[in-house]
Amino acid sequence: MNSEVNRDLDQLLNEHFAGRVVRKDLTKLIKEGANVPVYVLEYLLGMYCASDDPEVIEKGLNNVKTVLAENYVRPDEAEKVKSLVRERGSYKVIDRVSVRLNERKDVYEATFSNLGIKDAEISAGIVKDNEKLLVGGIWVIATLSYYHEEGQKGSPFGVTVLKPIQMPHMHMDELYVGRQALSVQDWRETLIRSIGMEPSNLDDSVQWHLLARMIPFVENNYNVCELGPRGTGKSHIYKECSPNSILVSGGQTTVANLFYNMSSRRIGLVGLWDLVAFDEVAGINFKDKDGVQIMKDYMASGSFARGREQMEASASMVFVGNINQSVESLVKTSHLLAPFPEPMIDSAFFDRFHAYIPGWEIPKMRPEFFTNRYGLIVDYLAEFFREMRKRSFADAIDKYFKLGSNLNQRDTIAVRKTVSGLLKLLYPHGQFDKEAVRQCLEYALQVRRRVKEQLKKIGGMEFYDVHFSYIDAESLEEHFVSVKEQGGGALIAEGPGKPGFIHTIGISNKGVPGLYRLELQVTKGTGKLATSGLWNSNTAKEQVKIAFNYFKANASRISASAKVLEYDFHLHIVELQNNGPLASLALPSLVAFASGIMGKPAQAQLVVLGGMSLGGSVTPAESIAESLQVAFDGGGKRVALPITSAADIPTIPAELFTKFQTSFYADPVDAVFKALGVD
Repeated sequence: MNSEVNRDLDQLLNEHFAGRVVRKDLTKLIKEGANVPVYVLEYLLGMYCASDDPEVIEKGLNNVKTVLAENYVRPDEAEKVKSLVRERGSYKVIDRVSVRLNERKDVYEATFSNLGIKDAEISAGIVKDNEKLLVGGIWVIATLSYYHEEGQKGSPFGVTVLKPIQMPHMHMDELYVGRQALSVQDWRETLIRSIGMEPSNLDDSVQWHLLARMIPFVENNYNVCELGPRGTGKSHIYKECSPNSILVSGGQTTVANLFYNMSSRRIGLVGLWDLVAFDEVAGINFKDKDGVQIMKDYMASGSFARGREQMEASASMVFVGNINQSVESLVKTSHLLAPFPEPMIDSAFFDRFHAYIPGWEIPKMRPEFFTNRYGLIVDYLAEFFREMRKRSFADAIDKYFKLGSNLNQRDTIAVRKTVSGLLKLLYPHGQFDKEAVRQCLEYALQVRRRVKEQLKKIGGMEFYDVHFSYIDAESLEEHFVSVKEQGGGALIAEGPGKPGFIHTIGISNKGVPGLYRLELQVTKGTGKLATSGLWNSNTAKEQVKIAFNYFKANASRISASAKVLEYDFHLHIVELQNNGPLASLALPSLVAFASGIMGKPAQAQLVVLGGMSLGGSVTPAESIAESLQVAFDGGGKRVALPITSAADIPTIPAELFTKFQTSFYADPVDAVFKALGVD
């Protein structure tokens, strides 16, 4: 079935995009023998192999191989090529060329990376027409000349003709017509095949993540990060698939290189490329102290100040890197932005990310994930991306949906940009229905919420509102969107629990609020207490002892029939979020003892907050706003609070406080009755 679908799509592409498609196995075939970007190979394949006629393809392949054999410069053959230039007087080469201005001689000099020539003279006219030569360099087909006379100071090499390996023009109407002839699924598969992947072997969710990698190409000033295991192809698309993007390998970078060089008065990478991607984020290091600050300004507004100048640029920023631990342990113990270097771990910096693509959901690349079918020539794809930057579908949401109350201004901008980018990719002709917008909106809310979840862990209560939703403008139904790795509200199960099982929020020795469950087993015995899960912490053991002694002394007030000395008690503490030892355990332990001996479970989804002393006086809950947020995220719906915490209620955001049924208790016995729902 799959091969029939493939053939059908191959036919459709050759019919509607004649001369604009190429069989991707041909790219792979040649790529293995030549270390050039995919867009260089497909530029040549597009010239010679744009057909589905096997004879034409065979002949074209031989032509491409000949061009690469004769003109592509391999570093180990550089001297041979230089000799050819000298003997013939001029020679055509394919190489990556960058240019610098030699101020002393007042000439531009070209550097050929594989050929190893560093000072070939190049005319100002050629440089003016191809400014990217000055920043990072580009792949070109260049004609080199050779002229030498005695006493000559400059290099004998010169560049007479230079042609960037890019499509000269793009007819968008032709693309719109071709797109309309395909179904949305066919077009999505075409886009994924165009970057070399085989969609029929990839899950739907993975296909969406691959599309998300393309958003920075079509959306101006779009900031995205993708962290995940090695080998999932995170940087491939930014390095190989477009002549309009540049991949900055991890390491030291400067404000002058990235933004603006004040001495040469030239704009940096962000002004000359559509997309600047940083590989291996862990290694990013700014020489300049204000580097991260300027980057923050740029990511927020698309502009930055250098000296007296206020500069604007539209390059998107992409950050890719590796996560070395399992995602589960990072979610519990730290945050998913941990691989970034220390100077960048700042909530204000991360808040500027419009999306976080979960790299761990994309499988490691294996041969079956690469396509052998037809896809768009990468250069044609890159020009389509570039043209789409001039359009915007950011208002597409408004016709059908409203965004929920938890989204602030930055969240709204992020979600609109992601929706706009996905619609540009999937529906470039501008024709889409409500369901199309809904799919893009749900994905956009998910990738922005992933950013917000990490911000909450780094920046605390300032980012508590992570429960993203959208409202259907017709039915007024509200739909909430979750992120898989957070596991929703599954920590506190719905419905009544078991007797002796109590949830509490405690501040661990790390200073972070976390969710804990106390599990009590009551067996026939003589009033002994055993504990486990207390991390060998004397403080925790002391707290449980205080609760047990108070429980024995006040058992008759709790229940007339309770005979403490006829039972043994085993209290086990479970830390649900790997937060570490907990100090304030006395009051929730007392509630657990009472619940266990009475055989009565606590109220459904209840969280007990607050503490108590040996004398029985209650102490207020610590960090109440953060604790309630952790309780809500864990699935809590009810909360028991000491009356002494009433004074702290104004510090709790109203939207958060109203999500709980709250009961206040005056003393420890009252806390037991409120928690168990006893009148």
